[in-house]
Amino acid sequence: MVIIASVREARVGPAIARWFLEEARKNGKFELEVVDLKELGLPMLDEPRHPRFRQYEHDHTRAWSARVDAADAYVFVTPEYNYSMPPALVNAVDYLLHEWTYKPASFVSYGGVSGGTRSVQMAKQLLTGVGIMPIPQGVFIPFFLKQMGSDGVFAGDEGNGKAASAMLDELHKWAGALAPLRAKA
Repeated sequence: MVIIASVREARVGPAIARWFLEEARKNGKFELEVVDLKELGLPMLDEPRHPRFRQYEHDHTRAWSARVDAADAYVFVTPEYNYSMPPALVNAVDYLLHEWTYKPASFVSYGGVSGGTRSVQMAKQLLTGVGIMPIPQGVFIPFFLKQMGSDGVFAGDEGNGKAASAMLDELHKWAGALAPLRAKA
């Protein structure tokens, strides 16, 4: 599952996600589902019971639960907001617990000089708390606007492509290695 984390009006997450999806299709090791958190439209966490009980009252939570549960690995396409991750990403993760457990995740992050790495570092703390295994490999895109065309298409450079390929290969290995734990859970 590829999750677009930014929900701002003027955002480039979907353009970067489209580039990444092409890289993932070339890799060919995954069936891909894209979730745009803006389109998903989860309200601020509104379930009365802790997600550990899996007693969801709202249809939007049950639908989100089913989608997350069906995925074997995640790639978060995320910007960096004020040295941290987007609030919509925190909210989407906090809705669930068991659905995330024993699955690997990686990141395609973008930003200024840091390429979104500070967002990734913050997100890794949150994700390990719900049982996700963040892998070290990722795609970090500094000064992403330099790779955006006037048509709004993100081109990605050769280094981005190599990083995506290496990350996807590792993500596939981790998804396979964690499969027995998911089966037991």
